Amino acid sequence: MHVPLRTGSSLLTQAWECTPGKELAWNVLSLLTTSGMLFLEVSLVAFLFQGNHVSGLEALTRTFVVSGLIVGMDFLLKAIYLFGFGIPLFIDSNDHTHQMKWNLWVVHRLVLTAVYGFILFMYHSKWRERLPARPAFYNYIAIMFSTNALALFACALTGNGASFGFWLYGATIVCYHAFYLPLLYVTFLADFFQEEDLHLENVYYSEMKDAGFFDADWE
Repeated sequence: MHVPLRTGSSLLTQAWECTPGKELAWNVLSLLTTSGMLFLEVSLVAFLFQGNHVSGLEALTRTFVVSGLIVGMDFLLKAIYLFGFGIPLFIDSNDHTHQMKWNLWVVHRLVLTAVYGFILFMYHSKWRERLPARPAFYNYIAIMFSTNALALFACALTGNGASFGFWLYGATIVCYHAFYLPLLYVTFLADFFQEEDLHLENVYYSEMKDAGFFDADWE
C-alpha cells in the first residue's frame, strides 16, 4: 500500500477538512478565499491590458467591471460543482475518482496559463508598448505563468492517477497562497512606499531648512 508523504500541518488540515459537519464550512471558506484571490489576479491582468492610455478612474472602473463579471461566473460554476453535483473541489485527498473535479481544475489552470502566456508574448512583440514598461510587471507575469503552468501539469497528472501529481498540486497551492500577497507587494507597492518615504524626507528637509536648522553649518 502506497502512502503519500505529508507534513504535520498538511495532516492537520486534511483532518479538519474531513471532520463530519465541517465540510460545508470548509467549502464555503475555500470558495470565498479562492474567489478573492482570483479577483486580485483578474483585476491586475485587466489593468495591465489597458496600459497607460486611460485615466485612473476610467481604468479602475473597467477593471472592477471585468473582474466582477469573470469572477462571478467562476464563483457560480464552482458553486454548482460543489452544491449542485456534490463534487469535493476543495477537499484534497489522494482520490482520483472525481474526474470532473480534476477536469475543472485543468480547464481553470489552462485558461490562466494561456492568459499569462499571451501577456508574455505581448512583451516580446510589436504590441509591447501597450503594456506598462516596468520590469517588475514582466517579472510578475513570468512568475504567475510558471506557477499556473506547473499547477496545470500537476492537475493533469493527478487526473490520470499519478500520486506525484497530487503532491505537486498541493505544493503549488501552498506556495501560491503563501507567496502571492508578498509578490503583489514587491511588484506594485514597494516602489510606491519608497517614493513616498523619499518625498517625505525631502519635505522634512525643506521645512527644517526654512526653519534655520542648517544655518549653523554655513557659519
